[in-house]
Amino acid sequence: MSRAGFLAEGTETPVFVRFSTVLGSRGSADTVRDTRGFAVKFYTDEGTFDLVGNNMPVFFIQDGIKFPDVIHAAKPHPDREIPQAQSAHDTFWDFVSLHTEAQHHTMWNMSDRGIQASFRTMEGFGVHTFRLVDAEGSTTLAKFHWKPRAGVHSLVWEEAQLAAGGDPDFHRRDLADAIEAGFHPQWELGVQTFPDTPEQMFEGIDLLDPTKLVPEELAPVQPIGLMTLTANPTNFFAETEQVAFHLGHLVPGIDVTNDPLLQARLFSYLDTQLTRLGGPNFDQIPVNRAHAPVNDMLRDGFHQHAVHSGVAPYRPNSLDGGCPFQAGADLDGYVEVPAVVEQAQKVRAVARSFDDHYSQAWLFFRSMTPVEKDHIIGAYTFELSKCYEQVIRERQLQCLANIDTELCEAVARGLGMPVPAATIPLEDVSPSPALSQVGTPFPVDGRKLGIVVDEGSDMGSVAAMVEAARSSNLVPFVIAPRGGTIGDLVADRTYATARSFEYDALVLAGAAAPAVDAVPSLDARGGDPASAGASADPRIPLIVGEVWRHCKVLGVLGDPAARVLAGAGVPSEGAGVVVEQDPAEMVASVVALLSLHRVWDRFVPQSA
Repeated sequence: MSRAGFLAEGTETPVFVRFSTVLGSRGSADTVRDTRGFAVKFYTDEGTFDLVGNNMPVFFIQDGIKFPDVIHAAKPHPDREIPQAQSAHDTFWDFVSLHTEAQHHTMWNMSDRGIQASFRTMEGFGVHTFRLVDAEGSTTLAKFHWKPRAGVHSLVWEEAQLAAGGDPDFHRRDLADAIEAGFHPQWELGVQTFPDTPEQMFEGIDLLDPTKLVPEELAPVQPIGLMTLTANPTNFFAETEQVAFHLGHLVPGIDVTNDPLLQARLFSYLDTQLTRLGGPNFDQIPVNRAHAPVNDMLRDGFHQHAVHSGVAPYRPNSLDGGCPFQAGADLDGYVEVPAVVEQAQKVRAVARSFDDHYSQAWLFFRSMTPVEKDHIIGAYTFELSKCYEQVIRERQLQCLANIDTELCEAVARGLGMPVPAATIPLEDVSPSPALSQVGTPFPVDGRKLGIVVDEGSDMGSVAAMVEAARSSNLVPFVIAPRGGTIGDLVADRTYATARSFEYDALVLAGAAAPAVDAVPSLDARGGDPASAGASADPRIPLIVGEVWRHCKVLGVLGDPAARVLAGAGVPSEGAGVVVEQDPAEMVASVVALLSLHRVWDRFVPQSA
């Protein structure tokens, strides 16, 4: 498909990856509802290739000229500089309800994809359609995908809010800790391919429209490589902060198309780096330097680190033997694919195929399982409830009516507003099951298991469970009433520092007797009046209740732990509750359930 050397079988290429949020300023919480950036810099033997994408396959706009508008609308209000890192405010919903091409991306944001569980379990997309060129010059259109080996998983909304307050750096910490512990995250690089026809359409879908996706059932994703993150940055500022991505960084075998948003990004990223990194020599910063030899005619300027030889940095010249010169195809240089330009008028307009703003939002919603639909309904209701202007809520409900009647009716009920009628016919589009995150088992490597102990726990059984968890590639956290050692084990967390969002599953391995700091003056959670007279530390039933509500796996090892479960109001026979006496059997049962990420049967969906 492509002559790009780094895509050849058996080739290993170093990369630098930056994950990011969009709406928040530096230091804002990681787990807010937002689109995430997924940018990869390939240091290939033929030069640098930057694949600058998102965790969603579509974008809010079809033309790059609208990019300042969507950013201004989504960022905090300019008068108060609030809300920070949120889309639940008037200016965002004012824009997307008027600029209806944004409705598809907005649907993705309102889904569980907007609150990813981890960067390690996040899909990536190149968004645009690119053109691949093989050794003979034949071309194929393609969309790039990153598929995480660990599966695609998300938080639930309450969990995201708890994490935002309890650990604003949750995603960054999770990624860095996993890499440091040897659980190196992996993603398959894949492509959807399409014939390079003059119309650049596929199954009625305009491949140049960045608000549209191609369902994987119509064009399967073909794996072409595997990315493994093996190391953390040595210095955050020098590397992560200064890395400069640019869609114009291309290598032979990969070319761009006339996607209008892609065309705008080709120059806008260069403008950004010139300003952000203080001049034209940003590509000489170590993290940005190509690993292939570079010979150009750029000279001087701020932050010039290269010591250039020769006296003739211009072309043509005779003084330096005609060097440097433009490398052509005969020297494996980069050559744009020749394109036929038909006679036409130059106007600011879009193709008629760009006018469909609702069918793919319908496709996404109808492809969700009932519980995922409920989460989308809850997100729309929450966000629109935060808007002050009634007319904005009314206008967005009208958009939802043009997407799906069930969705519109449910959100309108939550807002206490009338249900508008659709103003366009609702199209009948086949769902795409590949868009759902529910139901597919994935490896549990690097997932986190909390183990609650106290002074009376059978520490021999706990030690055996810790060892079994490590053998299953889980990361165990011993949660104890105090710091230091409990038996022969070191406490990783205390009752005061542990919260449910940090763990993918929780096992109770003791009675969780009240710790010495379980008093309101030391920890308000330790003085829960509902737990007056209870034998367990009030903070542990609180965690258990959250784990139950968030449909995570719960384990009970021994009779004292069963009493803690009962005290939290959780039935021992409930879905996803494992009651065992043997530590190894406990871990095996937890692993089996954890492969599906959550105990989905515990949700009682309201949607069909």
